[in-house]
Amino acid sequence: MKKMLNDQIGMEGYASSYYLSMASWCDTMGYEGAASFFYAQSDEERQHMLKIVLHLNNIGAAVTIPAIKQPPKDYKSLEDMCKAALVNEQAVTVAFARMAEYAQKEGDYSTFAFLQWYVNEQVQEETVLETMLQKFDLVGRDKPALVEIDRIIGSMVTKSNKADAA
Repeated sequence: MKKMLNDQIGMEGYASSYYLSMASWCDTMGYEGAASFFYAQSDEERQHMLKIVLHLNNIGAAVTIPAIKQPPKDYKSLEDMCKAALVNEQAVTVAFARMAEYAQKEGDYSTFAFLQWYVNEQVQEETVLETMLQKFDLVGRDKPALVEIDRIIGSMVTKSNKADAA
């Protein structure tokens, strides 16, 4: 269980770097709304990583902070970037589900309870990205549509943060 949690620290760290890279790309491409969203996501992933570090510290387990591999820095389009973000979140969802299953099987109920927040959080993370991707089909992919989608994604920063606070 401790190894799985330490591995997850690396996964969350990578997600933070990945979203930071996405935010930077959006910033340079003029997608201000998406940049705001992905900067906020980067911060959120770092907080997720920190929660795991603190949990391991609280249970007296050794923490390993791994080196983080460099995320991609170029994307073909805003839509492709959002698809890549969803694929990353789906991988994180699988990792947390495996950890929760293992914790329950091993009778590690405090870690199982700890992981429930993440399991629920992943539902929200995937839903937000799926909603973003639906906008491309609903609004379109031409330049005026991309401006509107960028505005919509920017408005999701507040909604996503409010859901996290609940």
